Amino acid sequence: MSNYSADNIPNCSKYTGYKPCEPYKLCAECKDRDPVGERILVISLEAQGAVLMSTSLLHGLKEKYPDSSLTWLTRPEAMPLLANNPLIDQALPWDDENRMLLSQIEFNIILSLDKSRYAGAFINSLRAKKKFGFGLSPEGQIIPLNKGALYNYDLGLHDNVKFHQNKRSTVDILHETVELPYNREKYSLFLSKDEIDYRNRWAEKAGLSHNDIIIGFNTGCSNLFPHKKMTVEQHLTLINMLHERTPEIKMILLGGREDTERNSRIQELSKGRAINTPTTEGLRRGIVYTDLADIVISGDSLGMHLAIALNKYLIAWFGLSCAEEIDLFNRGEKVRSGVSCEPCWKKSCDDLRCIEELSLEQMYDAAVRGIDAIRAEKNSP
Repeated sequence: MSNYSADNIPNCSKYTGYKPCEPYKLCAECKDRDPVGERILVISLEAQGAVLMSTSLLHGLKEKYPDSSLTWLTRPEAMPLLANNPLIDQALPWDDENRMLLSQIEFNIILSLDKSRYAGAFINSLRAKKKFGFGLSPEGQIIPLNKGALYNYDLGLHDNVKFHQNKRSTVDILHETVELPYNREKYSLFLSKDEIDYRNRWAEKAGLSHNDIIIGFNTGCSNLFPHKKMTVEQHLTLINMLHERTPEIKMILLGGREDTERNSRIQELSKGRAINTPTTEGLRRGIVYTDLADIVISGDSLGMHLAIALNKYLIAWFGLSCAEEIDLFNRGEKVRSGVSCEPCWKKSCDDLRCIEELSLEQMYDAAVRGIDAIRAEKNSP
């Protein structure tokens, strides 16, 4: 037996102080230690789409700090977005136990990405050599913690700049916020082998083959911003246009639990031209079903971000939200409603011209260009 102190604890990410990392393995005899390196904590708690966008930071963090151990703290409902990610050493849900645990660890770097009072209060309570992002003032106001966070901070306080002057994507702004070089890194989302096998089996049962060009309609959005979705009638019109003019393509319906009834109705009224995918099997299954598609048509929602993360060709339409903030990474097109009051970020509105005046012909034309692009990819050596 050995006597341990804080000075001679093994520098290894596998060491917990509870039991060996492998049965009967002794630290003193170990030849394959995994040094902890820089301890990095990422705090990203808000909307699931925002969490997914924030994963673009992982590439730059691992490049700047190759010898590091990265912990990610997020809301329980966003945890599935971080599963199977080799760039994250530990993902933790936001709860009392984990907040207590993290408060006792000294980090080298903490990134607090949310402009919220509770996230700011929490990062203020943590120990770290460097803190980036947003904290809380002694008076209880959200404040930037570093120079790189100033533009992001000011953007939230100036509607004219956010809605009309800003031309930078959120991913770009996030990199500046945490003072990382920006090389247009994409989101980081990974399917497991079991999920890929399930996807392939489901596709075969549904009559979908690798040679098919498949368009996925993400029909819904979160209840927080209910006007980020087209009407059932608009979806039906677009589905019928695609079926009549490009009958060789296949179409599927995508969405979450709140879209179950809506998607069933669209499938029925489309007379089976669009194949329905399950909506009640959880977020990871939703990711798998999205991965069936070559092209995704979506409003600014989590489904849109999933399509970006999965490298799908995306036709994304925008009304109340800011199109400039979304980077499609040269994989698709943006369709704007073009009304004078957009964007507005209103949660409720009696004037829905931003939805009603969307050009379905423009969306169809964008889809045809996507079909041509995917066909060229499938036919390339």
